[in-house]
Amino acid sequence: MLTTPKMTVLRYMGWLTGCSVFTAFVSIIWQAFISLQALNRTTVLLTGLLAIEGSLKRSTVQPAPKVAIGYGACTDLQINATEFLERYYGRRIPATTAGSREIVNNEDELLQSFAYYFQNGAAAERVMANGTLFKQLVGYAKQMGKETSGIQWFMGGNAPLMAVRFFMEGADVLLGAHMSKKLRPLLPKEIRLAGDEIPDDDIHLILEYKAGDTWGSYVAPRANRYILHSDRNNPHLRALEQLTDALKVYHPQLLVVSGLQMMDMFTFNPGEREARLEQVQRQLTSQPLDTLNHFEMASYVELRLLQQLRHFVLPYVDSLGMNEQELANLQQVLAHGRTVLATDWNPRIAHTLDQMREVFISLLEDFDEQSRADPRRRRISRIHVHTLAYQAILTTAGSQWKNTRAAAAKAALTAHRYVCKSQFINPEAVLQVLDDSFATSAQEDAPRMRIGAASPVPCWREYIEYGRQRQRLEVEICVAPVLVCREARKTAGAGDNISASGLAAQL
Repeated sequence: MLTTPKMTVLRYMGWLTGCSVFTAFVSIIWQAFISLQALNRTTVLLTGLLAIEGSLKRSTVQPAPKVAIGYGACTDLQINATEFLERYYGRRIPATTAGSREIVNNEDELLQSFAYYFQNGAAAERVMANGTLFKQLVGYAKQMGKETSGIQWFMGGNAPLMAVRFFMEGADVLLGAHMSKKLRPLLPKEIRLAGDEIPDDDIHLILEYKAGDTWGSYVAPRANRYILHSDRNNPHLRALEQLTDALKVYHPQLLVVSGLQMMDMFTFNPGEREARLEQVQRQLTSQPLDTLNHFEMASYVELRLLQQLRHFVLPYVDSLGMNEQELANLQQVLAHGRTVLATDWNPRIAHTLDQMREVFISLLEDFDEQSRADPRRRRISRIHVHTLAYQAILTTAGSQWKNTRAAAAKAALTAHRYVCKSQFINPEAVLQVLDDSFATSAQEDAPRMRIGAASPVPCWREYIEYGRQRQRLEVEICVAPVLVCREARKTAGAGDNISASGLAAQL
């Protein structure tokens, strides 16, 4: 039987079709295998993290740790960033960006500043000096909420959010903050309040966005938020004196200072800000040595304020908490006397650990050089850095800080639960960003640590050398993977909750 050209073509087409179907089938099977492997790895890590967290259960006969925290409070008005900007500014999308603005004065500066941080996926907090424009923006947001139900109101402020988290973790809490009658009921009644009642709370406008959101040609690489405020109460730390008086009889195990990023220069008369920071310093130095002092960093852009914090606050605390952007900013200020803007939104663990070591060494050397002249200074003994993909905690070996591994695990789980707005962690709704192993430093031949069933939270000890005499100090470092939400529901306040949960675990 003769084979015609047409039959040959059909035969080849059939063969190609069969190959394509087979290839597609193999691809589907392979993808299913890869997905199953990823799900299995996530489930194993989740099981390990939960087991470590479970080891933190406090004895019923053990007294609750006492935590005091300041300063300030506000009301957060949260709205979807891109919907809000597109609704009220249409196609008015800036061709250039300007992330370095310390103060936003007008709409053009707002749009340029937002575009810069949005395209970098970086958290930002900026003050708007134009109070009239800020009220107008809040009015826009409220109107949008009436028409689309697209806004949410929350209790805000670093101190109240951390206070609530400490309370949820079983602590006895004293909060230094002024609040209105509307805001006070949102705070658990068990939390003691040192601060006057005020008629109206400051409002923070929270522009939230998700990974992949677009605004013109800009695309967000990760979920985050841009915070805009024009406060009149919080910059002055109005509850500072009331908290100082309450501390005299409260005797906390931990004192937390936060919210100092609100102290924008334009709010103060000459010398006034320094006077308030001196009061913060006195509050810190008046605590006995068995009270641990912690400073929670935030989004700072004004170099002068950071330099003042280095003088009035950093020498008198035992512990620091911050995200990857704040870490890079602090490292640059300490090493080079300059600030940085947005950094890598997902930095390598080795890079972050090296920056933590640099900050730690810088503060140790400052302590050695100045402690004789000022015996009230404290030697730093803890740094906690929280990122999208992992938690890293460094503590001095033999210090008052305990449970470093459990604290890292707790912080990682809190990150997921808060951002996902769910206490239940579904492995199928999780992204595992980290690899199975990581280098402990960017230096050559640095040891590598594995993350897996045997070690869901790798920890190790090492010696850090510092000072002209090359002194050696032993530290413990723990890194916990974060089970990242596939769909972030709330990022504002995440850092406060993460830091507070980590601290609570180490008391």
